[in-house]
Amino acid sequence: MRIDKFLWCVRYYKTRTLATTACKKGHVRVNQEVIKPSREVFPTDTIELRKNQINYKIKVNDIPPNRVGAKLVDLYRTDITPKEQFEAQELLKYSKDYYRKKGTGRPTKKDRRDIEGYTDNTAEDDQ
Repeated sequence: MRIDKFLWCVRYYKTRTLATTACKKGHVRVNQEVIKPSREVFPTDTIELRKNQINYKIKVNDIPPNRVGAKLVDLYRTDITPKEQFEAQELLKYSKDYYRKKGTGRPTKKDRRDIEGYTDNTAEDDQ
């Protein structure tokens, strides 16, 4: 089975076109080699792919006949991604919360809601 079709079948990409594009950009490796979307994948191959700033590692167990349901994905692949990859993603998520210093620029929608919540509470306290 082609690598782009395999990644689509085991639900790493929503469409086959996205899987093909990722292969063309060099985000997918099979056995440490950058590959083309037409590369055949076989059981016991190791696939490394970069998606959403996480480097996933997958071991191919079997080839699915076609796209499988989410509950059946584990029959065809084994996820061997190190836990550090997911921890780094969590840290990145927390660092994005503080992208702008307080008091600079126009308030965001969240800032406005916080201000309105504060002013509503103080108005109730005065009465």
